[in-house]
Amino acid sequence: MGSSFGQLFRVSTFGESHGGGLGVIVDGCPPRLALDPEAIQAELDRRKPGQSRITTPRKEADRVEILSGLLDGVTLGTPIAMVVRNKDQRPGDYSEMAVAFRPSHADATYQAKYGIQARSGGGRASARETIGRVAAGAIAKQLLARAHGTEVIAWVKRIHTIEASSIDPASVTIEAVEGNIVRCPDAACAERMIERIEAIGREGDSCGGVIECVVRQAPVGLGMPVFDKLEADLAKAVMSLPATKGFEIGSGFAGTLLRGSQHNDAFLATEDGSLRTATNNSGGIQGGISNGETIVLRVAFKPTATIRKAQQTVTSSGEATVLEAKGRHDPCVLPRAVPMVEAMVALVLADHLLRQQAQCSLW
Repeated sequence: MGSSFGQLFRVSTFGESHGGGLGVIVDGCPPRLALDPEAIQAELDRRKPGQSRITTPRKEADRVEILSGLLDGVTLGTPIAMVVRNKDQRPGDYSEMAVAFRPSHADATYQAKYGIQARSGGGRASARETIGRVAAGAIAKQLLARAHGTEVIAWVKRIHTIEASSIDPASVTIEAVEGNIVRCPDAACAERMIERIEAIGREGDSCGGVIECVVRQAPVGLGMPVFDKLEADLAKAVMSLPATKGFEIGSGFAGTLLRGSQHNDAFLATEDGSLRTATNNSGGIQGGISNGETIVLRVAFKPTATIRKAQQTVTSSGEATVLEAKGRHDPCVLPRAVPMVEAMVALVLADHLLRQQAQCSLW
């Protein structure tokens, strides 16, 4: 049913937006990893609703319960099960949507595919499904940090037409990202972004934007040729997030405007023989394999589909109608999507790290 991701570090998420709860099973985490539950909770706090005036007002504590896989704070090597209980469901907000498809939402396609859908809150199509991903990603982050000192940081680069173009991926800090409610490390630009989100929200509308992510101290050699290239798996991971519509890495689409002589990353001689490049248009990945330089990627998010403006649509029986959606929805998903992007990137890297160890560490 498409609810599992990864090969050796494998996660399976479960639950619906307005069901009893949501969670994840993490299978393949190495044993004897000292795990900090508060670090997992901190990531969920960054993702949870109701955290600021520019997010959905739904109030959920999103406290994580770790049900298995740990002994005295250390992983056993067995499946780690985590769950978050839903507390603030309001199914009544979706009574009108039970018969009318929300434009650009998953209602119509879920109904067409399965012949049934969890209409309340969007079910599995809701961004609330990402609770399990973020919890699992927090474990992957701790694994990567212990194994290689790897750091994964994402931030909001653009909201609607307002772009923070002066951010240096090599030096941006998590403190700067978390320094404001829109999660943009450019403080001046962040204020303009917040004003734009609020203005659009007051009109009953929504907006999208771009999240940028950097991976520092990524291990060399992650990724496999042909079908399992690292950037291909990263693309699949982040594009599986709700509302995503575009992905690019390194120079991305801008690289198409350059000549090969301008785009190529020249190799530099090093004393220890490690790979280094003079530039990083490749975004830290060449031939589908990480080269040790920082990995830089960007993800485009569309405007939130559920809005309060009147929209033309049809009912489940095919009759034309007009829908003015109710319920509690983010006017812009990007501030809460930052930890989601980090989580999916970390999950890919953790999985490929174990695959690299399995294939290439015997001799």
